[in-house]
Amino acid sequence: MIGRYKYRGDRKFGRPLIEDFARFLEQDLREEPSPATCALVPAPMHPGRRRQRGFNHADDIAEGLAKHLILPIHAGLIRRARRTTPQRALTRTQRLDNLREVFEVCGTPPSDIAIVDDVVTTGATARVMAANLLEAGARHVEIWALARTPGQGQHEG
Repeated sequence: MIGRYKYRGDRKFGRPLIEDFARFLEQDLREEPSPATCALVPAPMHPGRRRQRGFNHADDIAEGLAKHLILPIHAGLIRRARRTTPQRALTRTQRLDNLREVFEVCGTPPSDIAIVDDVVTTGATARVMAANLLEAGARHVEIWALARTPGQGQHEG
């Protein structure tokens, strides 16, 4: 479903995933409140890739979560300063190299942030974004994703 949603632009596959994710987070946050319930920051997509796909799936996910959980979105807080090779075909080391100096924080981040994305594979993108946001002044950053690729980087801190 995520592949159809993300790569074929078939947004009807994204809606139930986002709704289920929002319900899961709502229940999870009721049981264990998170400091990241302050601001949602969708993972940015390079403008060229966005034009190619027609939308940014992370924006869709953040909008669905924000609406359901009544949280603000800080789209544009972090942007891609340059286009990169698609991450899905790269190893973890190549992914980290590919992301070197790619993100730019635009403004002062809120103290508590949840980065929103579709899939975490090695965690390289999320890790680099979080580091940039923390360096710019955020106090706490969490990663909220629809899915995690099984067996990939789960031992990483």
